[in-house]
Amino acid sequence: MSRASAIPAVPAAQTEAARPARIAAGSPAFKRSNRAMFFGGFSSFALLYCVQPLMPLLSHEFALTAAQSSLALSVSTAALAVSMLLLSSISERLGRKPLMVAAMAGAAVLTLLCAGAQNYPQLLLLRAALGAVLGGMPAIAMAYLGEEIEPSSLGLSMGLYISGGAFGGMAGRVFTSLLSDWMSWRVAMLAIGLAGLLAAWEFRRSLPASRHFTPGRGDWRALLAGVRQHCGDAGLPWLFAMAFLFMGCYVSFYNYIGYRLLAPPFGLSQSLVGMVSLLYLLGIFSSVWAGRLADRLGRRRVQWMMLAIMLAGLLLTLSSSLALILAGAALFTFGFFATHSVASSWVSRRAGAPKALASALYLFFYYMGSSVIGSASGVMWGRDGWNGVVLVLALGLGLALLVALRLRGLRPLGQAELAPALV
Repeated sequence: MSRASAIPAVPAAQTEAARPARIAAGSPAFKRSNRAMFFGGFSSFALLYCVQPLMPLLSHEFALTAAQSSLALSVSTAALAVSMLLLSSISERLGRKPLMVAAMAGAAVLTLLCAGAQNYPQLLLLRAALGAVLGGMPAIAMAYLGEEIEPSSLGLSMGLYISGGAFGGMAGRVFTSLLSDWMSWRVAMLAIGLAGLLAAWEFRRSLPASRHFTPGRGDWRALLAGVRQHCGDAGLPWLFAMAFLFMGCYVSFYNYIGYRLLAPPFGLSQSLVGMVSLLYLLGIFSSVWAGRLADRLGRRRVQWMMLAIMLAGLLLTLSSSLALILAGAALFTFGFFATHSVASSWVSRRAGAPKALASALYLFFYYMGSSVIGSASGVMWGRDGWNGVVLVLALGLGLALLVALRLRGLRPLGQAELAPALV
């Protein structure tokens, strides 16, 4: 008799019953975790994207082209994409919460230092360091939710986390635009950095400790084995590719829409251009709404529709009417946050261990899309203006839509996941 057969089997129901219950919607722990994750999403997006509306000002102060100015964001997202793979592996050994708190606090401090940058290379170095430090937040947050939240409530919880990101992205852009118009971009960076420190404190205070985290190996061999496992899945690589495309398109849109609205025939002020980011309020609604819809109807039935909304909004911005441009931006923003909510919860639900690595791979491609497409579309802006940017983004969203339609035929992982909310 083999050693394995000599060990009495423990019934699955008994093993599950011995573990703490997962956090369910409506419980005090659910409210605390969602409050913490809202602040986490707020801080991540505000600190990362606060430079986006400042790009025209950086172009003027440091004598840069639009593509060169976009590096202030691209170096951050590229460093973030790479560091997430390492830090997600470290989190498998050290745990989720300590790394997330350190990432938020460290990124806030680096934002404060950016305000004192003496030249553009120095600013880029600090922004790259910020991206590397912030890598300890997004993927680990998704893994935490996947481990701790009851599956039937995961879509809602992920949507609330992303809505915090939407609010942070909006607040970061609006406040930096207003403060830079009234005072300077350096004062704006100081204000956002202080807000990031407060968000880190609230996150640490509110987030419940992990109860379903199991320490893993957390070394390079485990990392490579996990990459092979996730990339061998029938659905995850397609979700990663889709994230590369829709995130790259989204960041490119907001990188260069400001240049268009500041120039004739619109000639808007920096403050008014920053107010376009109030459309992020739609993302706060759409991420939660789409998460609930996906829990009810299934992610593969919802994902392609959200991408179609993004594409429709993008094409509307080809108009010369400011009202239609803003309507298109609203649709585009609504569709993006809904798309990201559905896709990220899909990755968290579908991935096995190491779960943080699956989230990191998703976000690696997500942020690499931001860097690659964000810079490439800047070249198109220099050549063909907004029409050139829209051409590149429409191609990217068209490919993402094809991927989403392909995923409609993805088979569930197993018999236990035949319910719509689990596929």
